[in-house]
Amino acid sequence: MIRLLLVDDDPLVRAGLSLMMGGAEDIEIVGEGADGGEVEELVDRTRPDVVLMDIRMPAMDGLTATERLRARPKAPQVVVLTTFHADEQVLRALRAGAAGFVLKDTPPAEILAAVRRVAAGDPVLSPTVTRQLMAHAAGNSADTRRTRARARIAVLNDRESEVAVAVGRGLSNAEIGTALFMSVATVKTHVSRILAKLDLNNRVQIALLAYDAGLLEDVGEDGH
Repeated sequence: MIRLLLVDDDPLVRAGLSLMMGGAEDIEIVGEGADGGEVEELVDRTRPDVVLMDIRMPAMDGLTATERLRARPKAPQVVVLTTFHADEQVLRALRAGAAGFVLKDTPPAEILAAVRRVAAGDPVLSPTVTRQLMAHAAGNSADTRRTRARARIAVLNDRESEVAVAVGRGLSNAEIGTALFMSVATVKTHVSRILAKLDLNNRVQIALLAYDAGLLEDVGEDGH
């Protein structure tokens, strides 16, 4: 069973999500919260695998709650809920360690699929969506961000850099193995080393850093 915590300040949204998600045989709603300030206590009490978190709440927003939660050891995965597709707050949540985001008007089956993917350790973010987010965030700070990202990426060896680019392209471990002529186990080892060296906690953050560094500017619409 996937243990799921719902956090949204709108009781009608929570009720709808609870009805929709609770009907799945493999998902258990272990708790609900109305504000980001409740999240850490709820997580300690209910031990969820995934938190479905509204990004806009009146007291403590989902962004701050995500940053605090993902900074903790053994933190649950976070999927943020938003009404806007390309949003600076969404990007900040992803940089803070959220594994992906879903729009509030996303069909129920897709929200369920997103929760299942994240619980299995896979991000819910396509290269196309990542590119849209990065384009939205581009501005006066882009050059500074690129310089910093390239300095961080420089600690990786050549093979790790290749794997980081492949992760940014949205490839699975099996696809990376095929493309780079290595076993899936070896790919997993490289991904783990990349996360450790760069002090990141999921594949989405690897992808964002690769985009920041300008390593994925030639990615096509299909992510390859």
